[in-house]
Parts: sequence; structure tokens; C-alpha cells
Amino acid sequence: MAENYNSKVVLSTGEVLMDLTGDTITAADLAAGVTAHGADGAPITGANTNDSDTSAATAMVGEILSGKTAYARGAALTGTMPNNGAVTGIISTKSGAYTVPQGYHDGSGTVEIHPDEKAKIIAQNIKSGVMILGVEGAYGPESVTAQSKTATPAFAQQQITPDQGYDYLSQVTVAAIPVTYAENAAGGKTVTIG
Repeated sequence: MAENYNSKVVLSTGEVLMDLTGDTITAADLAAGVTAHGADGAPITGANTNDSDTSAATAMVGEILSGKTAYARGAALTGTMPNNGAVTGIISTKSGAYTVPQGYHDGSGTVEIHPDEKAKIIAQNIKSGVMILGVEGAYGPESVTAQSKTATPAFAQQQITPDQGYDYLSQVTVAAIPVTYAENAAGGKTVTIG
């Protein structure tokens, strides 16, 4: 048998002591765990967790921007994630890399090749048929200047390279090592090299 509840109490004098019939409260409107009575006089237990139930939230303070607050697992959290704003970086070598710092970036930062290195990436410095960073090479045989050199042998190691204004050596002529033979007093020959 259903339970009967009183939602209005009127004295015999006509004075109304209590009237819930015009109330509009529902369990969804009432804070979770709080009890009240509805328009029919029946008890209501609140189910509203206000903004949201944060018990399953996974955000950690390092994932929230420094100085900002949020709620997770029923507690207020203050963020520690650095605000890096517009981060910029320069790469100066072929093997160079830019390490992106941990934290928030506002999306306007850039990383680029160092201007001195960028200035070298021109068609005249790149072999014809080779593409480097979107620049097609124009350097080819018609613009190459070769040099021919002569070298005298020595007992020490030598490096033979083209002079300034030349691109490569087309030929290197190494002279013969000077050798002289002379009769000596012992009846043999003395060989002088160099």
C-alpha cells in the first residue's frame, strides 16, 4: 500500500500553517544528499552535484596552467604547468635540433634555420639537379673552374688543394724524385735521392 503524505496543513480557523503544493523542487534541483519535501509532501533526497561530479577527473597540477585553478577528485587544484607563450628557436647546423620546452605554448612561436645558414642555401651553391629545402641547384659544369698544379715530392706529407677562385683540381703532376748516381772510392755507386 502506497504511503500517504500531507502537503498542506490548514487549521479549522482557515489559517494555512504549511502549503507545499506550489513547491517545484525536484531531486535534480536539490544538492546531493540533502533532503526536503516535494509538492506532494513526500521526502526527496537531492541528486545534484552542482557543476559536475569530479571524482573520476584525471587532471594533475602539472597539466593545468600555472596559477589557474580547477577541480578534480573533489578538490581544488592550482596548476604548475609553465606558460611559455611564444617560444622561438634557431637551428644552426645540419644535425641541429630544437628541444621544445615542457609546458603551454600559445601557438605563435617559431623554429627556423639560422639566417646565416639560410643565406647559403641558394641555387648557385647547390649542384644542378639537387633540391635542398625547396631550392633547386644551378651549380654545374658550365660554372666550374678547374686548376692544374705541379707538385714537388717531399718526405713530408703534402696536401694539394685548388687555389682560391678554383672549384677543383683537374690534374696534379708530381715531378720525379731527383736521383743521382756517382762512383765512389770503394768501387760502388753512391745514390743521392732528393
